[in-house]
Amino acid sequence: MLEGKKFILGISGGIAAYKCAQLTRLLVKEGAEVQVIMTKLAKEFITPLTMATLSKRPILVDFFNPENGDWNSHVDNGLWADGMIVAPATANTMGKMANGIADNLLITTYLSARCPVFVAPTMDLDMYKHPSTMRNLETLRSYGNELIEPESGELASGLIGKGRMAEPEAIVEYLKAYFKKKANKDLDGKKILVSAGPTHEKIDPVRFIGNYSSGKMGFAIAEELAERGAQVTLVSGPCALKITNSNVKRIDVVSAAEMNEACKNEFSNSDVAIMSAAVADYSPVEKADQKIKRKSDELSIALKSTVDIARGLGEKKRSDQFLVGFALETNDALDNARNKMASKNLDMIVLNSLADTGAGFNVDTNKITILSQQNKMKEFALKSKAEVAVDIVNELVGLL
Repeated sequence: MLEGKKFILGISGGIAAYKCAQLTRLLVKEGAEVQVIMTKLAKEFITPLTMATLSKRPILVDFFNPENGDWNSHVDNGLWADGMIVAPATANTMGKMANGIADNLLITTYLSARCPVFVAPTMDLDMYKHPSTMRNLETLRSYGNELIEPESGELASGLIGKGRMAEPEAIVEYLKAYFKKKANKDLDGKKILVSAGPTHEKIDPVRFIGNYSSGKMGFAIAEELAERGAQVTLVSGPCALKITNSNVKRIDVVSAAEMNEACKNEFSNSDVAIMSAAVADYSPVEKADQKIKRKSDELSIALKSTVDIARGLGEKKRSDQFLVGFALETNDALDNARNKMASKNLDMIVLNSLADTGAGFNVDTNKITILSQQNKMKEFALKSKAEVAVDIVNELVGLL
């Protein structure tokens, strides 16, 4: 899967830099081209001569060659590569990547890269656990970077714990699996409808009933589906997220009624529908045309049920269509999810619980359990929403 691929290997200043010699050798053996960019401190751990010999390319360190003024263009490097690997990624380098501190060639190339970026962290135990490192890791994930988890074991300090850079063989396997998935258009030709985000139910011109949904989960699912060849229609409630894949047609709505209308219109031409939106259950009976002024200490607003979009699609579903629902629960999670799947004629339901730290609304991670009509149940660990989207789509493909 790596033959002919072009990789930038960004080496920062950590003891694990010695592993980059073997990593480069393995990549070249797979048929890949490797352009090494080193920070100045990285040269203290492994020599440019070693890396140049193994990569068969000159090593880049500075923005320009001081001897002849040749410019090492971070823009050209970023356009050249099919992938960028930052290994070892020290706490310092990850902090710069997360915050756009472009004071060396490695970081400016990272900021210019249009290709996938793979980050292999390395540092001592307490540095890895520090809140600033955890925050930077989450920021990098939210940018779409692929995190190659560090391993646990004896560290350079003598402490035992998580922080060892993944072994070169593990990194190469990760890359092969990633590019295999991207090459595998297992949803090619499928038309898939996805709903995402919240709905806003108008009270008056300045107020609404809504929820905390950010839309991140639904958008990640739409992107993953499109990457795997599907033609995706994304019906999105109010949110600030953007879609980057041209295979996704976006329809913006505000209210539950508008989302229902859009989903009904698109469902008949869809092979699959994934209802991940957090649709408001109730809407005001009357919507004021003017801002409601404070007149007393209490205000009562009569509410009525909104349309149940998933149930409506379930009633219209043909035998050749597949319907996926979501359940966000606070109690009796499995029972509620099973009941929801049965009552709405869903083929699969994705369950997550607010009782799980890091799951739910307005965060970059999620922890899910997937249930299907075949009485199968599969639990997943806490992951970034981009990684969760991969798990959901993999299960969908398996059931299809």
